Amino acid sequence: MTVYESDLPGVGKKHEVELGDGSRLVIVTHNTGKREVFRRPTPEADSEKLFDLTDQLARQVGTLLEGAYFQPVRSREIETVLDGETVIEWVTLAPESEYVGRTLGEADIRGRTGVSIIAIQRETETIANPGADERLAAGDTLIALGPREDCRSFRRAVGTGTDAD
Repeated sequence: MTVYESDLPGVGKKHEVELGDGSRLVIVTHNTGKREVFRRPTPEADSEKLFDLTDQLARQVGTLLEGAYFQPVRSREIETVLDGETVIEWVTLAPESEYVGRTLGEADIRGRTGVSIIAIQRETETIANPGADERLAAGDTLIALGPREDCRSFRRAVGTGTDAD
């Protein structure tokens, strides 16, 4: 994917994303946070405006597009970067993990790895903000929030069944 970025003095920034069919998606981010989204059929053509988004709505839509609420790809490891160092990580609890059968309180994942478990996906159910009494099961996908290095420790501990470094 090719992205072209340009400054718009006094306005903000413009990003153009090449789409597979030769057209481009154009996003203008105003200094106020407002976003305008356009489609350009060819690089030489005029853009046609598709819609505007407020700053808050743009962030919410971006979260949906990023997959924070739904991850259609089944993978043992998924990571979402919130800023340079803070990430949200999805890790499936291995059957041999020492955490299987323990409650979150007993597992003390935050104390051992430094991450907070913000949700658990169990089959078709999502447990948001699970309490310390939530018992972990093999196959649970634990969704953790924390610094990138702490998430690596968490992934090693949960994925392999061994304690973090």
